[in-house]
Amino acid sequence: MAKTSYQAIPAGIEEAFFKCLKPGDRFIHARLVRNKTIISRVLKNKLTAKSLLPIIKTLWNAFSTAQKAAWTAAGAVCGKNGYRLFVQDQSYRIKYDLAGVATPSIYHQFKVGYLKIEAPANELKIEQLHPQFYWVLAAVKGKKGMKEPVKITENFTLPLIIGMNYKSSLVSQGAGSFARLYAEVWSIYQGRDIKTQFYIDIDFDTANFAAFGFAEFGAWEFGNFAGEDWAVVEATCDFVHGLAIGYDLFIHLYNLRGDLYIDNINAEHNAQNWARDPFCLDINQTFTKAFYQVPKHWAAVILPNGAGYDSVYPE
Repeated sequence: MAKTSYQAIPAGIEEAFFKCLKPGDRFIHARLVRNKTIISRVLKNKLTAKSLLPIIKTLWNAFSTAQKAAWTAAGAVCGKNGYRLFVQDQSYRIKYDLAGVATPSIYHQFKVGYLKIEAPANELKIEQLHPQFYWVLAAVKGKKGMKEPVKITENFTLPLIIGMNYKSSLVSQGAGSFARLYAEVWSIYQGRDIKTQFYIDIDFDTANFAAFGFAEFGAWEFGNFAGEDWAVVEATCDFVHGLAIGYDLFIHLYNLRGDLYIDNINAEHNAQNWARDPFCLDINQTFTKAFYQVPKHWAAVILPNGAGYDSVYPE
């Protein structure tokens, strides 16, 4: 097979060229492959037969107005309309043979982050770094399914609002145990680098909230909503000594065992949520090839044997 390092496309045939061919792997072994733009009638019928959309559409049309409104409210939280969120959720359920349909919630949608500690571990700590410059993976406009690395400049100024929704079932293993979401803010003061922590304590068992309803604790709030054992927490940092430069986010479970589910993470400053993967679609994702410079959404700081974290579908 002939190999070329460069191909000049004669003027006037670009459209015809790209109708027949398209780039293969853009990063490691650059090559051209056949572009399957022409689909036979038989293949179209096969694809239609395999599609889940007719089944999902039938389920959606059978919903009451109240059910559709609930999906619409849940979708608004994660930037989707109600039908698109239902298609995403129900497609997953059908693919993995999960019976029925999900109950929509404004406190968690589709996948959620999952932190688990079991013997012999009793500690887990993960971090999300927020330097002034970093790379993220972004969709290429006009190219379905194509991604590209994009450099982000995060100019940080106070106040910083952090928060998340969570469901916990954790058991203390002794004195000093805690579960926290916190930010570590870096500032410069009188020639010194200062790191200031402000944190939110995570309750060990959110099922307890059902007995107490809604309560307020200082700068943050806990709540149990509509029978769901999910809590909402939020805190604001509006002062540090010196000039605030940057911050990092952490989730730290210490001297505990059990499960923690998280979703809808917030790290807001300058009227924007800067949390990466705020809806926890893949909190343990690793980027490779040309995307190696993109940092993990959440990286392990303390991850002993018996501890782990990932994104899951909460059934």
